[in-house]
Amino acid sequence: MTITINETEELQTSQLVLAAQSGDRHAFGQLFERFERTVFAISLRRLRNFNEAQELTQDVFVQAMTKLDQLREPERFAGWLRSITHRMAINRMVRKGPAIPTEPETMEANCVEYATPLSVVLQNERHTQVRAGLSRLRELDRETLEAFYVKGHSLIEMSDEFDAPLGTIKRRLHVARKRLAKEVEPMTV
Repeated sequence: MTITINETEELQTSQLVLAAQSGDRHAFGQLFERFERTVFAISLRRLRNFNEAQELTQDVFVQAMTKLDQLREPERFAGWLRSITHRMAINRMVRKGPAIPTEPETMEANCVEYATPLSVVLQNERHTQVRAGLSRLRELDRETLEAFYVKGHSLIEMSDEFDAPLGTIKRRLHVARKRLAKEVEPMTV
């Protein structure tokens, strides 16, 4: 009776599984080394993303390690591990959903910016420049900008406050912004 290479590998795998089920971490490490490429290949084929496949590979082995005692036939380890990989890849795709490209403007609007000492200094400098620019504007321009940007009044509220038509308020706001930009511009260069 001759034993083939596959039968020898299955026997070795079965022995490693039994040892790992008994708590031998080194045996599980050998199982990991032996099957990592297979699990990664399945993950990559399913997810089509290298980083996701790497992450899933790790998750599959964590799952296998926690559920290893449930495997009743150690010689079936390879198939059992492949089925875990397929199932977890499908679950990951379903939970994650399709990748939707996002416009840069949307990303900027939704990303949290962490304050660094430099960003705080620059922000304070911009505030100082804007306040200085506001102080150099005519009173009507300054009041228009402050009502809209500082006090948060709506255009309709400003129309009532300044006793002017809505179109006039829009024009004043536009002109006041342009004038402020001219006042602040020389400081930024």
